[in-house]
Amino acid sequence: MKHKDAKPTSQPDKSSRRWKKYGVHRLSFLERHCPPAFERKECLVPPPDGYKVPIKWPKSRDECWYRNVPYDWINKQKSNQNWLRKEGDKFRFPGGGTMFPNGVSAYVDLMRDLIPEMHDGTIRTAIDTGCGVASWGGDLLDRGILTVSLAPRDNHEAQVQFALERGIPAILGVISTQRLPFPSSSFDMAHCSRCLIPWTEFGGIYLLEVNRILRPGGFWILSGPPVNYENRWRGWNTTIEEQKSDYEKLQDLLTSMCFTLYNKKDDIAVWQKSKDNRCYAKLAVPDAYPPKCDDGTEPDSAWYTPLRPCIVVPNPKLNKLALKSVPKWPERLHVAPERVGDIHGGSASGFKHDNSKWKVRAKHYKKLVPAIGTDKIRNLMDMNTLYGGFAAALISDPLWVMNVVSSYAPNTLAVVYDRGLIGTYHDWCEAFSTYPRTYDLLHFDGLFTAESHRCEMKYVLLEMDRILRPNGYAIIRESSYYVDAVAAIAKGMKWGCRKEDTEYGVEKEKLLVCQKKLWYSSKQTSR
Repeated sequence: MKHKDAKPTSQPDKSSRRWKKYGVHRLSFLERHCPPAFERKECLVPPPDGYKVPIKWPKSRDECWYRNVPYDWINKQKSNQNWLRKEGDKFRFPGGGTMFPNGVSAYVDLMRDLIPEMHDGTIRTAIDTGCGVASWGGDLLDRGILTVSLAPRDNHEAQVQFALERGIPAILGVISTQRLPFPSSSFDMAHCSRCLIPWTEFGGIYLLEVNRILRPGGFWILSGPPVNYENRWRGWNTTIEEQKSDYEKLQDLLTSMCFTLYNKKDDIAVWQKSKDNRCYAKLAVPDAYPPKCDDGTEPDSAWYTPLRPCIVVPNPKLNKLALKSVPKWPERLHVAPERVGDIHGGSASGFKHDNSKWKVRAKHYKKLVPAIGTDKIRNLMDMNTLYGGFAAALISDPLWVMNVVSSYAPNTLAVVYDRGLIGTYHDWCEAFSTYPRTYDLLHFDGLFTAESHRCEMKYVLLEMDRILRPNGYAIIRESSYYVDAVAAIAKGMKWGCRKEDTEYGVEKEKLLVCQKKLWYSSKQTSR
C-alpha cells in the first residue's frame, strides 16, 4: 500500500521500481500491496511544506490550496480538459472533463434526461470508476446521489487525494485481478467516463465485477469510446470499422449478461441490469458465456478475493433487492433492509434499536465536539460500523461518512448500502486505501476490544494519524482499559486528548476525544 506522498518527478521514482515486482498483467501493480511486517514504519507522516488548514465545504468543491496537494503533473497534462488549473497559491476545479467540455453540470443534466430515476430518489448510491478529480460525484451530491469515486495512484499521481481535499467521497482502487471491496448488489448506478477500462477484454471480467456490485435494475453508464463512434472515431486514433466492432462486442457482452440498452444520446449510453432473475436461466445452457458462478462463490466476499470470469446471479430469495423495490431516498435510510435477516443475530428490531441508539450517541458527541455539524468537519469515517447508524444520525449535517466494516466482522456492509449510505470492507491490521490527511474526524466503537488479538494497537493509531487531517478529531469509544492505553500512545503522536463519559455515564466504557495538532518537521518551514 502506498503510504507516502508522491516524490518530485525530477527524482528517481522508487515506487515505480517497487511496483514492477507485482507484474503488469491487467495492471495488477496498481492494486493493494501492503508491506510485510518487518517493513512497517513506526513514524508520523508530516504535512508538506506550506500546508494549510483545508478550505471549507462547499467552497472546497471549487478550489483547494496548492501546497496541500502539490502535484503539477496532472495540472500540466490535463489542462486542456479543464479538470483543474493552478491560479496563484490555489488549484481551481472548473468542472471539466474529457467527455464534458461544457462542464460537469451540463453533462449530468443530459444524463438525468436519459435516466428519470435520477430525479425522484430512486437512485441514491453510485460508483465512478476512473473518476479523475471526482467532479461527477461532486455534482451529484447536490442532487441527492452519494457517489464513491474510485481511482488508482497512477500517472495522474493524486486523483483521489484531490477528490478528498475537495470534500468529495473517494477511495484508492482499481478493477484489476481482485474484487472491489464492496458487497454484491450495492450500487444503484455505475459510471465510466472515458476511464479507459478495456471492458470487453479478458472475457469481460471487469464488466462482470460491475455486474456483481450493481443492484438488480441498476444502471451502467458509459461515455466515450466506443459510444458515438460514428461521429467520434477520428479523435480516438483508430478507424470507424474498429470502433464499430468494439461497440458491437460491448453490446453483445452486455446482452449475454442480461443488460439491456436503456437509453442513448450523443456520447452517453445507458444500460440497465436485469430487474429479476428470469433472464439468467439461459446461462444454464452448455458453453454459455459468461457462465453462472457456482455455489461455492460467496457474492459478498470482497477482501483480496480474485475476480472470476462468471456472473454473480442475485439471490432470488431477496425479493426487495431490486432498485424498483427499494424504498426511495430518503425513506430508505430508516427502513430495515431485507438483508438484515441474513446477518447472524440480525433483525428488523435490532436495526431499529441501533438507529435509536445512534441518535442519542450523536447528540452526545456533538456536545463533546461542537465542530460536528459545522463546516469544520466534512470527511468523516466510522471505522467499524454495524449498520451505519452514526452516519444516519448525521445525515442532515454538511458532511459525508465512509462506513467501514471489518473484513473479519459479520457482513453488515450490504445493509449500509441498502439504506442509501456508502462504505467499504477493510482490515485495520493494514493501511487504509487513501492518502495522508484526508479525513476530518475518525470514530470507532470497541475496535480494539474486537480486533486487538490480531492488530497491534500502535500501528492502527499510526494509520489513524496518517489519514487524519491536522486539527482533525478522533472519537474513540472503548473500555476504560483501552482508553487509557490509547491516551498514552496518542500523547506521543502530538494529539491532545481528554477522557469523557459516554452518554450513559457507565464506568466500564469511556470516550477518548482527541485532536491532532498541526506540526511541521524540523526540515520544513510553516509558510
